[in-house]
Amino acid sequence: MKEIQKLMAEIYLERDRARGAEKTLIWMLSEAGEVADAFLKGDGDSLRSEAADLLAWLLSFCNVVGIDLEEAVLAKYGSGCPDCGSKPCRCPPR
Repeated sequence: MKEIQKLMAEIYLERDRARGAEKTLIWMLSEAGEVADAFLKGDGDSLRSEAADLLAWLLSFCNVVGIDLEEAVLAKYGSGCPDCGSKPCRCPPR
């Protein structure tokens, strides 16, 4: 993930910083809607493309606000479920 985040920074960081965190976040949320739309339509090709866009925008947002996403994910989930500590999660289904 660290390498993909670096790639997004190489491609877009200057533009993302100029746009700002708030607008970058809004773009990311828009992409989440496009993922949902592709899923609900059963469009596998579009779903794959939109999922890639969503991750790219999340990584761009993290670059703008200074989050190393790989580090954050591993800190939270690296030892298992953050609630029960198990791998796989043993929490009761919600």
